[in-house]
Amino acid sequence: MLENSFTLIAIILVINIVYVTFFTLRMILTLKNQRYLAAITSMFEVVIYVVGLGIVLDNLNEIENLIAYAVGYGIGVIVGMKIEEKLALGYITVNVITKEFDSDIPNALRNRGYGVTNWLADGREGPRLMMQILTSRKSEQDLYSSVKALDTKAFIISHEPKAFYGGFWVKAIRR
Repeated sequence: MLENSFTLIAIILVINIVYVTFFTLRMILTLKNQRYLAAITSMFEVVIYVVGLGIVLDNLNEIENLIAYAVGYGIGVIVGMKIEEKLALGYITVNVITKEFDSDIPNALRNRGYGVTNWLADGREGPRLMMQILTSRKSEQDLYSSVKALDTKAFIISHEPKAFYGGFWVKAIRR
């Protein structure tokens, strides 16, 4: 009997990890406007959810089943986020502010394939070189490394754009 109890706990745990992983990925796909992929993911998600919840509800007399469900949920969130990090869907806009007025910085980044728009800006401590760079999320860490190699004191801010039209990147993406 004890072996069946551990098996049931393991099944509940695994089902909920898989369910919440699908749930997390579906939410991310929805936010990234990947509607068809999100819809397909949701079909698998709901089947796994109904099976897992059914098992838990049929065995509510054991608190460890409920605990396994909750722990599986938490682990599923982490697994889903890790998978999303590896997929790195979408694009990111990076703003770089530097004290260096050397035009070699924007050109060095352009030579590495990044689309860079730069201009002079005024900061609290005087003039600055401002750069705005759009890149894929898969290239995000490489861009940060490139910027830091060119200016170790550069101030870097990034965010995900909702949409973009025209310019260097749209032409490259359509290809």
